[in-house]
Amino acid sequence: MSGPSARRPAGLRAPDKLVFLLSLVPYLLEQRVVDVHEAAAHFGVGEQEIRDAVRLIATSGLPGATGTYQPNDLFDIDWDSFEEDDVIVIVHHVAIDDAPRLSAREAAALIAGLQYLSALPENAGRASLAALTEKLRAGASGAPSRLAVAEEGADESLAVVRRAVASGHRLEFDYLNARGERRRRRVDPLRIASLGADWYLQAYDHLREDVRNFRVDRMSDLRVTDEPVGDHSGRAIPETLFQASPDDLEVVVDVAPATLPLLADYLADSTQTQVDDRLRVTLRLAHVHGLKRLVAGLPGLVTVVAPEEARTAVAEWAQAGLAGYRETPGSTATGVTEA
Repeated sequence: MSGPSARRPAGLRAPDKLVFLLSLVPYLLEQRVVDVHEAAAHFGVGEQEIRDAVRLIATSGLPGATGTYQPNDLFDIDWDSFEEDDVIVIVHHVAIDDAPRLSAREAAALIAGLQYLSALPENAGRASLAALTEKLRAGASGAPSRLAVAEEGADESLAVVRRAVASGHRLEFDYLNARGERRRRRVDPLRIASLGADWYLQAYDHLREDVRNFRVDRMSDLRVTDEPVGDHSGRAIPETLFQASPDDLEVVVDVAPATLPLLADYLADSTQTQVDDRLRVTLRLAHVHGLKRLVAGLPGLVTVVAPEEARTAVAEWAQAGLAGYRETPGSTATGVTEA
């Protein structure tokens, strides 16, 4: 038997040792056959820690119906391989198969989320996401359903934006803001983010000479230039899409409690007042036009309380949408509730 590893760390504390053991057993079962040196390198511990842990595992198990341990109630290893060749082989295990497993539907939902993350430029080619996806497939109680997650080709504008971010080249496009104003923009793309169903590009705007957010579905005539983006390593890139400004409009709304996390980026403060079964909070927006899409995206869950300007803008927008349905041949409409 070889001696302890030269880089053996100090002994693990009891909580860390428990976590280590809980990680070691599934690892050994997955590897099937692994030598002590390889296992020690994988967990970043000394070889003697691995040997001690294996001996402890071999005395662990689950008592049977009588409350006593029988031979088949304990883990067992190939002792000849372990003591003579420093190789670990678990030949019998208990209780592991009784652990709760993800249902096929739960695994499919998580895999769809991983596919979404894999599509982001910053995660391109990351082997860890692919490995985790395969573990979810293998560990589910049934075969996960295959869910289609939109790829780059599903949205031409988003595909161009992703290409610009991945290649590190400047991007030009016509941008229609929420006020209905269209202008040609030239930016250094930095990061793609999403909020609900909407995609945003965070970029250094050469017109404003600052970092700005652009909603991808408001971009048109996109063109990736041959110019590389500038050096923005010293520039602070906001973690959230929306930041406070002294010119922001404050809007008071009543929201369903479950909806509050979806509005976190807009909250002006942490004050919440209970009003019947709703919470009354204050949102911060750049202008009243942005409120229309926010309310539309959460139908029946957000009621605008104040100011009157905001209530009027949302009500007029809803009435205009209703009128459009009435003008469509064969359509029916039952009415609309003012915000």
